[in-house]
Amino acid sequence: MNNIVQIRQFLAEKFPGVRMGSEPAPVRDAPVWNTGLWALDNTLPGGLPRATLTELCAPEDSWGSALVLRQLIRHAAATHQWLALIDGSDSFDPGAFDNATLENLLWLRGRNAAEAVKATDLVLRDGNLRIVILDLALNPARELRKIPSSIWYRFQRLVEEGAAAFLAITPTPMANSAKHRLFLRGELPTDAFHVTENQLLDRLIIEAAESQHELAEPQARHA
Repeated sequence: MNNIVQIRQFLAEKFPGVRMGSEPAPVRDAPVWNTGLWALDNTLPGGLPRATLTELCAPEDSWGSALVLRQLIRHAAATHQWLALIDGSDSFDPGAFDNATLENLLWLRGRNAAEAVKATDLVLRDGNLRIVILDLALNPARELRKIPSSIWYRFQRLVEEGAAAFLAITPTPMANSAKHRLFLRGELPTDAFHVTENQLLDRLIIEAAESQHELAEPQARHA
């Protein structure tokens, strides 16, 4: 769904009569969304905070971002919540899910990072989706460098108005307005092809940024 007009029409049809744009959202959600993923919920204050931009950095030498994404999608469906996935590189594989799970997923397929950013802006401004994930993990650096740093501050303002739990998955720190920055750590286990997905999830290592280097201004690291 690459056309922004089509996305706007879809949102209007799927959520008729619900708040749009700048109308304040009623505060009725829990302050965090418990994702059911221990490595994530234990690092954050019980889950993904609402009204907040959280960044999960998945460096090239790490593994598990796809596992995290699949877990979040399944958990949202299991708890009867809509989840919007903005797929920055059209890399998401819906074949890993059953139809019941996909019924709770709004999948926006971007051909590049610029399209994904535009789609994210529209979804956050709409304000009706309480869980939003922007996946830029596989986008090339040349595309990511073109994303202005100001867009992350705009996203934070929008998510505060809509009270969504917003997660950006990136290959390197980019979201300079993120309230929480997390890192996937470690290499793929040598027996990864011989254990279950749940066992792999148990081995995920997610840590919060601590050093000044990890908290450095993203633009400087993209030069």
